[in-house]
Amino acid sequence: MFQHALAQIDLFFTWQNGILWLRAMVTTLSMAALGCGLGFALACVLVYLRSWPSIALLPVRILLIAYVEIFRRIPFLVLIFLVLFGTRALGLRMPLFWIACITVTVMATAFIAEIVRAGYESVHRTQWESATVMNFGRLRTVLFVVLPQAWTVIIPPAFSYFVMFIKETSLASQVGVYELMQTGKYFNNVGISPFLAFGTCLLIYFALSYPLTRLGWHIERRLKHRFRRIAGPVLPSASVTASL
Repeated sequence: MFQHALAQIDLFFTWQNGILWLRAMVTTLSMAALGCGLGFALACVLVYLRSWPSIALLPVRILLIAYVEIFRRIPFLVLIFLVLFGTRALGLRMPLFWIACITVTVMATAFIAEIVRAGYESVHRTQWESATVMNFGRLRTVLFVVLPQAWTVIIPPAFSYFVMFIKETSLASQVGVYELMQTGKYFNNVGISPFLAFGTCLLIYFALSYPLTRLGWHIERRLKHRFRRIAGPVLPSASVTASL
């Protein structure tokens, strides 16, 4: 089998095949980036509403908690089939690429919401109280007091989940999305050795994932360094504010 793979190297590594792999790589990265980007924005809104202390929003908070708990426990493959047949049942003939993006968004929102919530909770309660004393509104408190301090908690696991979703998109091949895994299947089906087809797939997944992981480490270090420099003057503690 290895001899068969070696004999096909010249046939496999061509410009035409390289373009197919490049298109598949762009599709994979686009699904993960669009889904996780929109999921991150929705997760921030979800956590903002979930942490609102008003009694009137209690039903909304219960629904949001249920959403997070449910979709964090549904496998990606099951969810993508639910989204596919659900949209078909509603009469929506969406491209399979967007079916995969919606699935990533739904799942990423649930996972990242827990990361953002942990970031909120990492900020000491006195920071919230000090912002209230200084007449900050809730949105202003979150944007200018809580999130700047929470990024060091949010960024590392968020990047880890982004890398995870890049790999999870391989399951989109089960519904026909032409991404990296589907490309590997195509080459294997036309007679290319599985070592070449899926080995190339493995190398491209690594080439996508590893730099992003390093970028996450770099951003984490920069944020920690920046926070150490500005942590003192951000807001006085509640006790200091009271004494003033």
